[in-house]
Amino acid sequence: MRGGGPADDPGGPREGQSAGQRGGSGSDEKPTDPPPAAAARGGAPRFGPPLTTASLIGWTALSAVLPGAAHLRAGNRRTGIALLATFGVVLVALVVLVLRLKDDAGAALRGSTLTAIMAGAAVCALAWFTLVLLSFVALRPQRLPQTGQVVSGIVVGVLCVAVMAPFALTANTIRTANQLLDDVMAPAEGTTPVPVRAEDPWNGRKRVNFLLIGGDAAGNRVGVRTDSMTVASVNIATGNTVLFSLPRNLQYVRFPPSSPLRKVFPDGFNAEGQGLLNSVWYYADNNPQVMGGKNKGAQALKDAIGYTLGLHIDYYAMVDMFGFAALIDAVGGLKIRVEQDVKWGGKFGTAGTIKAGYRTLNGEEVLWYGRSRVDSDDFSRMSRQRCVIGALAQQVTPATVLANFSKIAAAARHMFRTDIPRDLLEHLVPLGMKVRGAKITSLQFVPPLIYTGNPDWAKIRKLTLDAIRESMTERGTVAATASPMTSTGSPASASPSGSPSRSVSPSPSPSRTPVLAGASPRSTPTPNDKAAKSLSELCGF
Repeated sequence: MRGGGPADDPGGPREGQSAGQRGGSGSDEKPTDPPPAAAARGGAPRFGPPLTTASLIGWTALSAVLPGAAHLRAGNRRTGIALLATFGVVLVALVVLVLRLKDDAGAALRGSTLTAIMAGAAVCALAWFTLVLLSFVALRPQRLPQTGQVVSGIVVGVLCVAVMAPFALTANTIRTANQLLDDVMAPAEGTTPVPVRAEDPWNGRKRVNFLLIGGDAAGNRVGVRTDSMTVASVNIATGNTVLFSLPRNLQYVRFPPSSPLRKVFPDGFNAEGQGLLNSVWYYADNNPQVMGGKNKGAQALKDAIGYTLGLHIDYYAMVDMFGFAALIDAVGGLKIRVEQDVKWGGKFGTAGTIKAGYRTLNGEEVLWYGRSRVDSDDFSRMSRQRCVIGALAQQVTPATVLANFSKIAAAARHMFRTDIPRDLLEHLVPLGMKVRGAKITSLQFVPPLIYTGNPDWAKIRKLTLDAIRESMTERGTVAATASPMTSTGSPASASPSGSPSRSVSPSPSPSRTPVLAGASPRSTPTPNDKAAKSLSELCGF
């Protein structure tokens, strides 16, 4: 008590006034939590009423979602408002970043961007850990009973670790993606990737051509055989794409003058007595003395297929067939219209049957849907493989990839190889988004259109050029001129008018009608009377 009596201190307690009713500044016994009457007279409390164990845990948890909430409840207004303001700025910056990456999705795959995201995730993990801990301390848990202190301490400790988990998962996922891209897109030994210019990543080209390969390196084979070969020719401006499928048993392919194999096989590839297209990669890899170095199989195959189509093959991507099944399982399967039962396993299909209908196939079923030759042939298999490629392009979305990223990364690391430079990937992503919404048409060079044992090279190039020209129009299908309308596996019927076309070599097929030049503009040689059909029509997407 201060010195002096009531007469000396006008503000002192009046006679009969209890200590609990004084509330003035004259008392030196200040309560820990001023009563509501003090607040009513303008003396705002520094701390609110004591919290229960449950409410203290609740306010701490709220601060993990809304930083500053616990400090405001504890009466630390400046700190609470500062935390809220900082959180708001971070949210706005994050939204701006996401919008920018949405407009430039490829930028998210830059090495520098991935590194920045990993660093940011690590910083956020530590920041949120510290935030939860400081929020807990600000609420003064020491005011709780001993049991409440123990319980709240354990719960908040778990919460501190839990808030770090999303950031740790993000950092680990980004790290996995970065390593996967480095592994898959590492240049092959003895090769030097072409530098990618950000201002013109396609070097002035209007089209880019990708060779998509299904490689079969099964345990009963030596080396890699390229059993599925498709060229995707993409219009960079529109994303319109033409898929050119080449059969594995296309024989005696030629090589351009720049290829070392041109000197070895001047009259066409004839290794192993048959000269099948699917042996080119294997031969080149096993004859480095001819190719001038190791690991030249991809380049040899690109040379052969590019020269056959009259296109420059820019890049290739090869998927191991059996690893492909794991990839399909990782994305949850593919929806494919199976036109008729497909048996697989051995010569008689004893392993299983893929029933007809519009079904979601798992990895093993998709693999054998594209590979089985039971009761069919290579050309039917090629048609099914086109549907698999189309289903992948249309059904596997970025959301699917993100949701199943760990599984996809595990499958892709051991099943995928390519010569696409890492620096080109950020430009390839927006192009891929264009392709998903663009017109995709398909053309396969199979009998009776092309006799694989003695191919008409000039005709193949002309049909390729016609298909690319038609893909640039607004029509839903691509049609090639100068050839009869046919149906795969059935004799060709000549178009109403025209004259014989030039052929590099005559066809030994007795049932094949000579190719006609100058035919009707929409007279076409492939199944369903069209030289190339949209995959939506062809596969029933």
